[in-house]
Amino acid sequence: MSEPPVSPRRGGTAPGAGMLLVAAPALLDPNFADTVVLLLDVNDEGALGVVLNRPSPVPVAEVLPEWGPVASEPEVLFRGGPVGPDGALAVVLVGGPSDDPAGRVGFREVADGVGLVDLDTPIELVAEGLAALRVFAGYAGWGAGQLDEEIAEGSWYVVPGEPHDAFHPDTGGLWREVLRRQPDELAWTSTRPADPGLN
Repeated sequence: MSEPPVSPRRGGTAPGAGMLLVAAPALLDPNFADTVVLLLDVNDEGALGVVLNRPSPVPVAEVLPEWGPVASEPEVLFRGGPVGPDGALAVVLVGGPSDDPAGRVGFREVADGVGLVDLDTPIELVAEGLAALRVFAGYAGWGAGQLDEEIAEGSWYVVPGEPHDAFHPDTGGLWREVLRRQPDELAWTSTRPADPGLN
């Protein structure tokens, strides 16, 4: 007996740290419509991630002066999600293939050299080998089972992430770019018009 086809809504993959959640057209919540979320932590208690494509007008240097010079373009704070908007998370990309992220002070790897850096760490201990950095105000969070329910109801596509996704300079085009590189029906979804009424 053959296996049933994998639902394109899930992207064929279970959510996990380093994966991306791409908002499906059916997701109309203004906090998440047309967003791409990088999952930073997924366990039995829930999930946590940051929205990658919601830049704010506030320069990083205005809020965290020492981190402004190493922030990736655009050098602004990003709206990471509706939870804890007064807090900040820094997502970074470190080193090359020979780099050992585990030995870095204040760094916790999520996947493939992408991870979180503690903003209280002196910048000189972190700056060497830092390939990219983005600072997020707030984050997206889900309680136990909540994200699985949202995926099952068709709100999110779960797809593999690539290291550069979190630091993409064209945040307005990230949603389409991530979907375009997916197989089959998901790639077609990237071509939908911004106004579905034009379809």
